Amino acid sequence: MTRQATFTPPPGARAYLLPTARGEFAVVDSSPAAEAEAETEAEVRGVVLMLPGFTGSKEDFRLLHEPLAERGYRVVAVDGRGQHESDGPLDDESAYAQRELARDVLAQAEALGVPVHLVGHSLGGQIARAAVLLDHSPFLSLTLMSSGPAQISVSQQQRVKLLRDALAVLSMEEVWEAIQAMGPPEEVGGPARGPGDPEQLRRRWLGHSPAQLLAAGRQLCTEPDRVAELAAVPLPFHVLSGAHDDTWPVAILDDMAVRLNAHRTVVAGAEHSPGADQPLPTAQALADFWDGTHTA
Repeated sequence: MTRQATFTPPPGARAYLLPTARGEFAVVDSSPAAEAEAETEAEVRGVVLMLPGFTGSKEDFRLLHEPLAERGYRVVAVDGRGQHESDGPLDDESAYAQRELARDVLAQAEALGVPVHLVGHSLGGQIARAAVLLDHSPFLSLTLMSSGPAQISVSQQQRVKLLRDALAVLSMEEVWEAIQAMGPPEEVGGPARGPGDPEQLRRRWLGHSPAQLLAAGRQLCTEPDRVAELAAVPLPFHVLSGAHDDTWPVAILDDMAVRLNAHRTVVAGAEHSPGADQPLPTAQALADFWDGTHTA
């Protein structure tokens, strides 16, 4: 990359810029080959494209790379436009319209050269849904991880409003300092807990475009219910969440899964970030679902 990396990639993975028809995107890419040093050729059962959530990054999936590689899956986790280590305009919110981000995802899938299993966490799930609704042909399946049918809960909308109000008048550094002074970030509308130490999380925060955060926050608070549209798409669906979620209550996710005729996984002991809270059962549930799509 052209900038100093904030995080060290997990074992067996590499970080680089993925060139696409819509620009370069920072990714962390792991392959089953790295998990099979003694093998002359590792079986690749599929390629997975993972999209992070609001204020998150590709590193949110770091604990999933190794167990998924052991199951035969290549995992490519990506920073979306204006997220962390992917470039994007600092003050043009139109660049982050959901349709534009969906087109980015289609370009990322095309750049990988094979049909992919698509996974979107939280905001990333709604962007993934928009991409599938534009063109489902690059995808083998869609997993919505802790990502609901429409706008986020009222309590989370209030937290996002706090953040958007602060971003309107303060610099990114000033917002970060204010968040730290006010209390746990997830309680005051700021970035949720994530991988790494406080300095790494600060550097990740400063890597985000303010315009991306403003646009994404607005999208989360106004997203319409598009489940009926998605249900008409001929893909296997998976709705995965923790056992507790303040952003979209679990009962709402249960109902969405029924409406989608989707495979449903509830990860015990996990909340809004099952891949971080309970990575091994989350990886097992993901791989089991993908394995099932190969034989369906």
